Amino acid sequence: MTLEIKNLNVSIGSIPILRDVSLSVPSGQMFGLIGHNGAGKTTLMRAIMGLLEVDGGDVSFDGNDLRKMADHARAKNGISYMPEDRRLIPSLTVEENILMPAWTNGITDAKERLEWVYDLLPEIAQFRQRRALQLSGGQQKLVSLGRALMPGRKLLLLDEPFEGVAPVLSRRLSEVIANLGRSGLCVLISESDDSHSSDLVTGSYRIERGTVHPADMQPA
Repeated sequence: MTLEIKNLNVSIGSIPILRDVSLSVPSGQMFGLIGHNGAGKTTLMRAIMGLLEVDGGDVSFDGNDLRKMADHARAKNGISYMPEDRRLIPSLTVEENILMPAWTNGITDAKERLEWVYDLLPEIAQFRQRRALQLSGGQQKLVSLGRALMPGRKLLLLDEPFEGVAPVLSRRLSEVIANLGRSGLCVLISESDDSHSSDLVTGSYRIERGTVHPADMQPA
């Protein structure tokens, strides 16, 4: 179950954002994607998820060509994405937000999956009936991760999970993500720098101005 990206090009409007990006994340490993704001990290993750149109190149996971897969079908194939801005539905409860992917994708073992999420993140189980708008930014990050884990059984894309989170919650997120890495998930985690992820990842890619070069890959 390897994520393989080869010569990927993505433009927004008429502006090229990603230029011939190639990278690989092997099965059961966690890799970092390091780059400053505007370097193309979010664009790459959104392209993998089918949320942005690809100009050219190959994107595959577990031997499946993701460019031929509808964006909504990725969740059914165990692929999930935690966006930087969380994107919780404020009026819904924590539990309803976490269950949303199960409802929209027909996940049949949602109850068991929900209990697994709560075992992994017991703190969010404590406020499962609280509305998302009542949570702090750090708590919302935890809920967003829990929601991503509902369908994310094989590949998990984490976009700036530590951004704007207090140090105590950052350490807690690091613990949870480390456990995910040991569970056999294939994980790509983006950061502006590797201050949080360096101890978590097998290796890192550096993205600059929409380009990733093989020479930029540094073992963590």
